[in-house]
Amino acid sequence: MTSAASPSSTHGTWTGIACGAAAGALWGLVFLAPELAHGFTPLQLTVGRFLAYGLFAAALVLPRWRRLAAQLGRQDWATLLRLALLGNTLYYVLLANAVQRGGIAMTSLVIGFLPVAVTVIGSRAQGAVPLRRLLPSLLFGVAGIGCIGWQSLGAGGAASPLGLLCAVGALAAWTAYAVGNARALARLPQVSVQDWNLATGVATGAQALLLLPFALLLDDRAHAGADWLRLAGVAVGVALAASIVGNALWNRMSRLLPLTMVGQMILFETLFALLYGFAWERRGPTPAELLAMACVAASVLSCVHAHRPAPSRYAAAA
Repeated sequence: MTSAASPSSTHGTWTGIACGAAAGALWGLVFLAPELAHGFTPLQLTVGRFLAYGLFAAALVLPRWRRLAAQLGRQDWATLLRLALLGNTLYYVLLANAVQRGGIAMTSLVIGFLPVAVTVIGSRAQGAVPLRRLLPSLLFGVAGIGCIGWQSLGAGGAASPLGLLCAVGALAAWTAYAVGNARALARLPQVSVQDWNLATGVATGAQALLLLPFALLLDDRAHAGADWLRLAGVAVGVALAASIVGNALWNRMSRLLPLTMVGQMILFETLFALLYGFAWERRGPTPAELLAMACVAASVLSCVHAHRPAPSRYAAAA
């Protein structure tokens, strides 16, 4: 890989990892949203979050809309709509439903295979690091997922078939998004990562607007005014932190790192979601959770090591 052979590329690799970690820290906040806005349906949470995302994105992209419109063709907008559906609207609806119907334990175990799925797909790209060199990183990732799943499943509770189906659907949707988004960014170097994020926000906001009537009509429960204000506050906060800033950091990382590393960066979301969960529950991690976090760190570090230049390059330089 030429991206790992020069000091500037090495600096770019660590910058990409930092962006991936920061995106994971912000995306981990999404898992607190259902707790903060309890009593609302998954569709209402999804529509509220992405309506706010769309409004913020439209306001921020408006001053340079003409330039962005000239850079994107009809096919590019079709790609944006598809990615918005896969990575935002559909993913979050399926994820929230999986948690409600199957529990956090089953959902986290299934969704936790995102790094493995994306990395395996990325290893098939031309010039990618061979899968055998990524095997230690994948094994650490699977071990970490297993620790989290074993710890969660030990709490009891049976997952419904529909909940499992939703979790698998969410896994498939976000895997397709991560791969498609990285390839789209590589195909459109003239579009900045921030403009791509804002364009994605506009597409996602349009989808949320279409779903708004269903979100209101399909909920027959009564909500007080204070409840709606709480939902609005959570939606705006998550839209700014996770969708505007977090997605921009993720897009920056996607341009700096190969797809085989992009997959491993998803582990940061799991790690930070755990940390936020500990803070919310006011407790420390169990031994299994500590082991899971150690496995996450080992997975990322071994993935970085796999992308280092071959030792022969150093020997020749010496």
